[in-house]
Amino acid sequence: MEQVLDVYKRPYDEKYPVVCMDESPKQLIRETRESIEAKPGRVKRVDYEYERCGTCNIFMASEPLIGQRYVKVTERKTKKDWAIFVKQISDEYYRSADRITLVMDNLNTHQPGSLYEVFKPAEAKRIWDRFEFVYTPKHGSWLNMAEIELNVLQGQCLSRRIDKIDKVKKEIKAWEESRNNKKARIDWQFKTKNARIKLKRLYPSIHV
Repeated sequence: MEQVLDVYKRPYDEKYPVVCMDESPKQLIRETRESIEAKPGRVKRVDYEYERCGTCNIFMASEPLIGQRYVKVTERKTKKDWAIFVKQISDEYYRSADRITLVMDNLNTHQPGSLYEVFKPAEAKRIWDRFEFVYTPKHGSWLNMAEIELNVLQGQCLSRRIDKIDKVKKEIKAWEESRNNKKARIDWQFKTKNARIKLKRLYPSIHV
């Protein structure tokens, strides 16, 4: 936890950006009955019945200090999907950076080995060397600021029934562009000194 909080104290440096990465599933849902549109004095009415149309996965890469985020929607959340997204972070989104600090959780796909399962060894090593991987502790995914961005995305863009992945991609692209244009940032206030007080029970007791 303290390692993550130390990373968040670093000043902005475009050559050494701090990027938070997370992912979340999105259930695709189709309406089975036509909704009744809103009228003056009456809200829109939606039937409780629906049809499941599978799921998709949403990758989020967020650079909190400058209010920039990149979102990618995939059909699955496999090691291959993660490895390809990490390569995009390296070679497209931050190609001019010298090294990228990537904060993420300990999901089993979020490991350097996934790069070797997808790319040839030389390419996997090249991508790996572009990063400093920083993992949030177990049960501590809330320390990942990309999780905050995903919650904002859910509330502002995806809190309704969408049945097709292409529409999810279109809606998210519009949200991403709008939020990036606003340079919306996360004002992270939780510091190491706060952790040592509020989470004192997690620290070992030392009697001198």
